[in-house]
Amino acid sequence: MTDAEKTKQLRKEVVPFAKSQTKTSILQIINTILPLLAIWGAGYYLLQFSPWFTVACSILASGFVVRTFIIFHDCTHGSFFKSKKANNIVGNITGILTSFPYEKWKREHTIHHATSSNLDKRGIGDIDMLTVDEYLQKSKLGRLGYRLYRNPLVMFGLGPLFMVLVLNRVNRKDAKKKERFNTYFTNAVLLIICAALIWATGWQTFLLVHGLTLFIAGALGIWLFYIQHTYEDSYFEFETDWDYVKAAVEGSSYYKLPKILQWITGNIGFHHVHHLSPRVPNYNLEAAHESIPPLQKATTITLKTSVESIRYKLYDPKNKKFVSFKEVEKKIRLKNNKSVQA
Repeated sequence: MTDAEKTKQLRKEVVPFAKSQTKTSILQIINTILPLLAIWGAGYYLLQFSPWFTVACSILASGFVVRTFIIFHDCTHGSFFKSKKANNIVGNITGILTSFPYEKWKREHTIHHATSSNLDKRGIGDIDMLTVDEYLQKSKLGRLGYRLYRNPLVMFGLGPLFMVLVLNRVNRKDAKKKERFNTYFTNAVLLIICAALIWATGWQTFLLVHGLTLFIAGALGIWLFYIQHTYEDSYFEFETDWDYVKAAVEGSSYYKLPKILQWITGNIGFHHVHHLSPRVPNYNLEAAHESIPPLQKATTITLKTSVESIRYKLYDPKNKKFVSFKEVEKKIRLKNNKSVQA
């Protein structure tokens, strides 16, 4: 079979899994959103006994926010329900619970899927990444800015705050009227909810419950997104050589997590399956992976090996792999030494 035939066959094999089951979707709403609301309520109630009880509730709630986001994510792909209207309603509700405007994220994430691993089409719906040559062409100030951006303390510390307070609150310049209105609507609802909770409980309590929950969930979400596309031999190509299926299966990892974390993250660790066919609902991703042998060849990352990916900062198109700042700086020094000796 040619590559084109293999591609067609692989996408055909995934089709049976790209079907939502209404009962399963409703059950997932029940076992995700109801516990989230209950845990938040417990966090407010238990504060009278000890702030540590509330902190524990916020940490637990953050896991359910991540799982709620996966439902939101499926709705943006139209894969959670057969009905477009049902996807839109649940998507907007879960978007408010997780602080994401539905229409804005839906469009940007669609672009991400259409351009993932394409070096000529970066910048929308993904984590900023430079190639080695692009980094070397920047000024010292430009390099410093990029190094700060890719610093774990900034990306996973300040990143969640910037995402929730800034990125999710404003539209891109090219956003259409429907998307702008949806963002304004989401912001207004969130403002009312936050104001009511602060009025009823005080801003300190609000930050300890909702603020801490969204911060932790945001950090976890950025980490998941980062690890799913950032590993040493990840697939990246320029437009002329870019291939959608290779970008999905070779440019998206299989993040093998313990069952409890797999449940909390809504099976999004099977990210290669999701990128191959976004219409597969989260609860069918594992079955697709287990049933289709070629998908099992995707790069597998574990909790232990995923930590190594923190050091990957730049992509080297020539050697087709991620490298660290340390490796690049070493090459620069060697090159400079050879120039001096010459």
